[in-house]
Amino acid sequence: MKVFSEDQVRALADVDSVIRELRLAFSRDSAATLQMPPRITLPLAGGLALVMPAFDSALNAAGVKIVSVTGAGVNATYEFLDTVTGRTLAVMEANWLTELRTAATSAVATDLLARGDAGVLAIFGCGKQAIAHLIAIPRVRKIQRFLVCGRTPAATVEFCAKMKNDHGINAQPANAETCAREADVICTCTNAGTPLFDGHWLRDGAHLNLVGTFQPDKREVDDVTARRSRIVVDTYDGALAESGDLIIPLQNGVITRQQVVADLHEIASGKKQGRVSPQDITLFKSVGCALEDLVTAQLIYAKAEAGLS
Repeated sequence: MKVFSEDQVRALADVDSVIRELRLAFSRDSAATLQMPPRITLPLAGGLALVMPAFDSALNAAGVKIVSVTGAGVNATYEFLDTVTGRTLAVMEANWLTELRTAATSAVATDLLARGDAGVLAIFGCGKQAIAHLIAIPRVRKIQRFLVCGRTPAATVEFCAKMKNDHGINAQPANAETCAREADVICTCTNAGTPLFDGHWLRDGAHLNLVGTFQPDKREVDDVTARRSRIVVDTYDGALAESGDLIIPLQNGVITRQQVVADLHEIASGKKQGRVSPQDITLFKSVGCALEDLVTAQLIYAKAEAGLS
């Protein structure tokens, strides 16, 4: 059994490869090959643990991720399995794996749904998911301007300086209204429980990736945003059971189930169309699924076995 530290996972995980393989995985009709039980939520004294198993015979890969979300932060571990014997092939510290696969899935959705000329990216949040999205989204669009809105102006300035120093990304601190009004692509990467901006501010043609919340009573965008958008989800079962960004406006009667026009498989495979005009506002709601973890873990394991880094 191999054990991979966070540093080793970072060294082995290639952003472009993860984006490419996730797009292929979502393009494939996995109904006959993928076993992905609903995510198990286990309440803990200080928060909750999520258990996310998957086996895909098309990939010949299986594994399970356990991620805890507590007041002390987020911590994830991935166990990659032999599909025949069930033996553990590798255990991976999986915080970066989780951040990367989430941002890479957003990049897949952005490539499929955002306008081709999208050039302004806005990020809400200054955490690890914000960093991952700032790295991943420019892989699929030519971003000329980066805007960031954090919890406080001081935190935002510090975060932008770090992005310049660590990744060479010239991000500008901005307020919520500037981000909403001026961005072509918006990624919400926060733990906010209430909307981050007024949906009336969104420009026609914008694309949104919502990744920060996965609880029915919390949301990052308001009813107006939901009403104005053509909505795509990573999986129907996950998003419609866990996402307050959808559940709350559905309960309020602001949108109907028909406004959730597709899941990512249907868009990636060409079965359905997400954006039908340049003026459409498209919204991708991601709560995360075990297939994303499995694809990413398999890439990391295969690269290690090949002796690459």
